[in-house]
Amino acid sequence: MSDDNPSSAGAPRRRTIDAVRASLPRRYAKERRFRLTGRLAVLTGLAFVGSLFLSIILNGYTGFEQTYLKVQVTFDQEALDPEGRRDPAALAGADYAALVKRAMQAAFPDVSGRSELRELFGMVSSGAEYQLQDMVKADPSLVGTTRDLWLIASDDVDMVMKGHIDRRVPEDQRRVSDRVLGWLDVLEKKGAVDTRFNWRFFTNGDSREPELAGIGGAVMGSFYTLLVCLVISFPIGVAAAVYLEEFAPKNRLTDLIEVNINNLAAVPSIVFGLLGLAVLINFFGMPRSAPVVGGLVLALMVLPTIIIAGRAALKSVPPSIREAALGVGASKMQTVFHHVLPLAMPGMMTGMIIGMAHALGETAPLLMIGMVAFVVDVPKGFFDPSTLLPVQIYLWADSPERAFVEKTAAAIIVLLAFLIAMNALAVYLRKRFERRW
Repeated sequence: MSDDNPSSAGAPRRRTIDAVRASLPRRYAKERRFRLTGRLAVLTGLAFVGSLFLSIILNGYTGFEQTYLKVQVTFDQEALDPEGRRDPAALAGADYAALVKRAMQAAFPDVSGRSELRELFGMVSSGAEYQLQDMVKADPSLVGTTRDLWLIASDDVDMVMKGHIDRRVPEDQRRVSDRVLGWLDVLEKKGAVDTRFNWRFFTNGDSREPELAGIGGAVMGSFYTLLVCLVISFPIGVAAAVYLEEFAPKNRLTDLIEVNINNLAAVPSIVFGLLGLAVLINFFGMPRSAPVVGGLVLALMVLPTIIIAGRAALKSVPPSIREAALGVGASKMQTVFHHVLPLAMPGMMTGMIIGMAHALGETAPLLMIGMVAFVVDVPKGFFDPSTLLPVQIYLWADSPERAFVEKTAAAIIVLLAFLIAMNALAVYLRKRFERRW
């Protein structure tokens, strides 16, 4: 006779169900708190990133503008070409600074005294004389004529017009005197002050004068350096990934190589700079501050990233592709290069672009090989002295002038635009050519 009692068996089951039901509100509350904490963490991160971007944009958007002053310049033949031969060498060596000073003094004839004249002449940038020189070189017929020209204003005048120098503070607490503000107001009433897009910011090299400084040299240096980095790192990275993933035997040696590649990806970048300094410059005698050296150092730095991304892309190709190719008589080499590698190439390209973006934002290894030098001329080749955009930002951030603050932020905006574009291209390539198996 069985002594099983349905009622006694159901009682523990009901107690268990009741306990679970009683704990459900607490579990749901914990889940809600966890979700809320995650959302708050995401929102906090977005708030910090948003505030960073907002601060950079607010400080840097004015760097894309430049103030100009309109003055009447007389291209005096006695000062420029007294013999009237229009000799290019004589015109290039003429005293154009004197023309600028005469033009400013003609605009304010009542100004006298050495200190007042110094302040008056200081309203125009020292680059104004080179502006006139370029005009005369391009058109020698200007000699002997009088023209109304827009000359580059000094950085102090530029900061006043952009509101970065407060007119309301006492005179002894700002860089611009009341006299200069008065002269500036007179020019404004005449319509002789204008703010225009600063094309020179994208074409000029570095300068001690903020209003003349530009990122043209740094952009070209970055281009040459990244080109060297790409030409060296991508073929070697792809070849290494293909060999390790498809052809290398699985033994202790290959395991050691894989471990070292993974470790190199985590090595601080300044170590690669020390390697470039010790080997490329001191041992092989390669030129300092040259894009070819910077490209070699950055290639060593991004090579592990490209190899790891390439191996991951090769692993994502299904084994059935290899088996089908081998089944119809293809050799191992044909299977890899005709079938597997083309399918893995989009992932490899994505890893390459991410590696190049990483290299573009690096500064520490470049400081070690001398690419922190003050370079005025825009580089014309791989062996010319140059700097890179991150290093240029580093140099400007260390400058005391207020005008370099907006230059720094503007250069950061350009650098971020390049990085965002490169990462967007990587995402596009992945979405466009990626195959889901």
